Order: sequence, then C-alpha cells, then structure tokens
Amino acid sequence: MPRTKPPFRADEVGSLLRTDRIKEARARREKNEMSAADLRKVEDSEIEKIVHKQASVGLKLATDGEFRRSWWHFDFLRDLIGCEMYATEGIQFAGVTTRGEGIRVIGKLDFPANHPMLEHFKFLKIQADRARVVPKMTIPSPSVLHFRGGRKAVSQSVYPDIGSYFEDLGKTYRKAVKAFYDAGCRYLQFDDTVWSYLCSKEEMEKFRARGEDADNIAEIYARTINYAIAERPADMTITTHVCRGNFRSTWIASGGYEPVAEVLLGGTNYDGYFLEYDTDRAGGLEPLRFLPKGNKIAVVGLVTSKSGTLEKKDDIKRRLDEASKFAPLDQLALSPQCGFASTEEGNILTEDEQWKKLEFIVQIAREVWGDN
Repeated sequence: MPRTKPPFRADEVGSLLRTDRIKEARARREKNEMSAADLRKVEDSEIEKIVHKQASVGLKLATDGEFRRSWWHFDFLRDLIGCEMYATEGIQFAGVTTRGEGIRVIGKLDFPANHPMLEHFKFLKIQADRARVVPKMTIPSPSVLHFRGGRKAVSQSVYPDIGSYFEDLGKTYRKAVKAFYDAGCRYLQFDDTVWSYLCSKEEMEKFRARGEDADNIAEIYARTINYAIAERPADMTITTHVCRGNFRSTWIASGGYEPVAEVLLGGTNYDGYFLEYDTDRAGGLEPLRFLPKGNKIAVVGLVTSKSGTLEKKDDIKRRLDEASKFAPLDQLALSPQCGFASTEEGNILTEDEQWKKLEFIVQIAREVWGDN
C-alpha cells in the first residue's frame, strides 16, 4: 500500500544548496546593501521555487531548504529564551574548520511564542499546500544544545544542578513541538549529530576530557527527547536524522551505530530514523535489527549528499535488500545520507547534481516499493 504519511519511501533530510540569488542577497545584506525586508522577499521567492521543484522531481514532501539559515542548528537554538551565540574556536572537520561560533545557556530555558521559525514554517506550508506536498520542518535535537559545549556551556548560577537543565530542556522542546503543531506542522524532524558522536571513540574521548558523564549520557538524551515529544498529537509525525557531520562535503565522526542502536531505535519514541549509510564510516546495517516491529520507519541514507557522482541503481537496491535482512522492507525507506547544505556554504556539488540525486531516489523507491 502507498504510504500516505511521512516518512515517505523517497524522502530527504532537509537542507538544499543555496541558490545564487540567495547567496548574493545574503552577501549584500551582510554589507548593509540590502534591507532585512528585501532579503526576506528574495528568500520567499526562492523558497517558493524550490518547493515546487521538490514536487516536480516526485517527492511527496518539501522543505524550505533551510534557505533562511546560516547554520542547520544555531539559527534555531539562538532564539530560544536563555541562549546566546558567542565567539569560540571553529569545529574541526576532516581537513577543514567551521566558522568560530558557538551556543551557550545563560538563563532559564524556554521556547518563545514568537520564535521566528514558526513564521518560516507557516510560509513553507502555504507553498507546500499549493504544490500538494507535505511541508517538513527541521530543527536541531535537544541533545545538540548540550553535547558540544557540555557543562561548561551551561550557566552554573542558573543551573547549579545539571538535572534541572535537562528538565527545562525537555519542557522547552515540548512547547516547541506544540507551537509547530499549532502552526500547522504535521511533519517535524529533530536533526541530531550527537548519536553518531556517541559511536566515535575519538569524540567520546574528547567528551570525557571535558569532564562529562559519558556512561549515562545516551539514556539522559533519550529521556529528554521522549519527554519533549510525548504529547504530540496522533496526526503528527516526528522523526530524527543522525549523521556524522556535514560541512562542505567533509565529516567529523566515524563508527557504526552498534553502541547506541538499542537505545536510539528502541528507546526513543520517534516515528522514523534517517540514518547515514553512504560510506563504510557508518558501519554495517546490522544495527537495524533493533528497530521495533510495527510502524516505525528506518530511512536508509544510501545516496551521498557529499558529492555529485550518481550512485549505481543496482548497488542501492542490493543494499536495501541487505537492510531488509535486519528490518522488514515495509519498515524501510530511502533518502540522501544528509542534507546538501547543512551550512550556507553548501557541499561540493552542483544544484543540477542535487536534483538528479533526489529524482534518482524517487525512481528507486517506485521500483522497490511501487511507491514514492
């Protein structure tokens, strides 16, 4: 039977390469050569185009490509009550370092009723409804606010007990879920690099060196996430996306999902899991055995977003067949391994190559499941 609710057999993670018009407008705004209102008009126009483009390649959903964002995570987190951006060292990826920005907690956490991404979603929904596709909203997971900075990025005076911090973090995200639902969102995704870092020996050594409790952190994150999404209505789908870093076609972490698979797939109450699987750095497909039988969907990210080279269709089908040995084919779907532009710089491929990849995924889904 065709899937009428997300995640769909052919799906996507979220971000898309910024168009030349978006890049030019943002550069002009940075130099104060364009007003914020005029920048928004350009963003509106380009988002309208890419929503219809997503529909035209056969997808049943559309995102706004994260066209209004500079980062996949900071643009959301900085507008939470109690958070602020600050200058720090950039994050080291494989051979390249990001801009030197970070996020920290300086006050009691809360979700503001006027968070700008609520309006971003409402605009996306208008365009998606016109294109007759499902609007998908992506925000960073609660765990993302904690992992990189840890205890040092959370005010000791505001949160002397880290347990109360996680309680407020869960409450903040519960309010966010309700706010997006009230805005019309029925497909929400928590983007989350942290679970892959928990699988990386190197990243966990750094985590411990920062004085963090590595032994219990997976369970703490799972509890926080489950609290955040516990009251979502039955007609709202919430998924997560797990990747190993995505900046200008590079990465951070390596390691299979085995150390966290049972907690992630069986212990968090998401409706679907977008899992990076485009290289050997993600390990084997065996951890899919922890996906509970039933309605949960594992969206296998077998098509890379890090290069424009198009995979071979038979290779993707073979890996889907292999995945079906560990989870039922009916509980599987296909997507790119990550977004195409987790930051505004984007990955190293062309827009044409990006769209060919998404169309390719739709074609395979139709051939494997008879549905996209």
